[in-house]
Amino acid sequence: MEERPENAVDTFEKMSLELKEDSLKITESTLRDLPDPSAAAAELEQQRLLFSPPADTTVNEELEETALSNVNKTAFYLEEAGVGLSRQEMQKIFLALRQLVEQEKPQQCRLWGKILGTESNYIVAETPHEEEVEQELSTEEQTEEEMENVDEEKDPLPRSVYTRPPVAPKEAAGTGANKFVYYVCNKPGQAWVRLPSVSPAQIAVARQINRFFTGRLDSVVLSYPPFPGNEANYLRAQIARISAGTQISPFDFYQLIEKESDEENEALLNNYEINADFEGISASEMVKDMANWVHHAYHILPQGRCTWVNLAANLDTEEEDEEANEPEPEVGPPILTAVSHDAEMFDCPPWSSWLSSTLTPHYALAVLRSVLWPGAYACAHAKEFVNIYIGRGLKCVGEEYSPPLPPPPQEEYPIGSEVTEELDPQVEEEQALSLEGQQEASEGTVESEEDDEDEDDD
Repeated sequence: MEERPENAVDTFEKMSLELKEDSLKITESTLRDLPDPSAAAAELEQQRLLFSPPADTTVNEELEETALSNVNKTAFYLEEAGVGLSRQEMQKIFLALRQLVEQEKPQQCRLWGKILGTESNYIVAETPHEEEVEQELSTEEQTEEEMENVDEEKDPLPRSVYTRPPVAPKEAAGTGANKFVYYVCNKPGQAWVRLPSVSPAQIAVARQINRFFTGRLDSVVLSYPPFPGNEANYLRAQIARISAGTQISPFDFYQLIEKESDEENEALLNNYEINADFEGISASEMVKDMANWVHHAYHILPQGRCTWVNLAANLDTEEEDEEANEPEPEVGPPILTAVSHDAEMFDCPPWSSWLSSTLTPHYALAVLRSVLWPGAYACAHAKEFVNIYIGRGLKCVGEEYSPPLPPPPQEEYPIGSEVTEELDPQVEEEQALSLEGQQEASEGTVESEEDDEDEDDD
């Protein structure tokens, strides 16, 4: 307005354009932030470490020869039988087992199987029990010790006279149901977690419930009867039950070790070895006759142990009643019992068998599938055999499952004459009782007055 230029409109448009550019100018950086890595990327990063070569190749080769079983051969047998996992997954599991051998350095390591869960699955590895292992206390023993310490510190309170029934002790490490140590992981590349040892109480309750696995070891097992532990203990109990019922081998592959011992409890899983003179059985014969297969794992008794323990021996009873109350020992089938002796369930044979190929039976494999534990397979050819389990970890219970009923309610008190209530008296009876009470009271006052007079005379 002061200079009055000739192109005032153009100057005004230029100033307006500059103002518009300043208002639309981006002050922040145009580079985008990297998104968070997805679950798939994190899984690939974990599996990348599986394909990295070991630091010491010579030591690793020795460990693979002595400890790690050939999972590729197992995968080949299972593929011929029409069961198992994909080649890619089996190769990843093979590398994960190699990682476990490098970390824990066990004497032997093999793939036990895979248990499917609702959220994630469990890959199970089996290793023999080492000698130098610290014995862990059960949760029940820990809680009892804590309660005793608290009671000693505080004032003593009245305690209940109820005595708990004796509990079957846990089998020693390396014997019975705790013969082997099991490690699990959800996917190849993740850290292996060692499962705790199993107790007879956990096996007894696991036989009464039917629950799917979630894939989380720390999840609570909500069931009836209540399970003493979390999912890690439940998984260990199911592994013990499956192994006891489905670990089979060709007849005469193992032979018993003769030992002179006076103790009956020493008849554990250590009393058999590989038979060096085993010549093998043809696949057709192993499919036709179930007597050519034997169980090389001990049967778990109803007590929850592989060897029976007399729980009444530690109780304080009279000598006269000892013979009358002596429980009958539980006896199971001996080791290396033929599969043909297995009992039928629901009018079905316990095992189904077939050849992997009918076109070339000479090179075919003998395949057995457990009907009692769906997912348990055994394959054999010549002098080699394979056991594996791939399933939900549940036993076949028939058409439908019904949980056990709760026990009957406990009586509040013993019913007898000393606690039985009397009937309400009639009017005449009540008046008669009141008169008797008045007479007794008057007689009592008279006697007290006479006693006072005698004292005054003295």
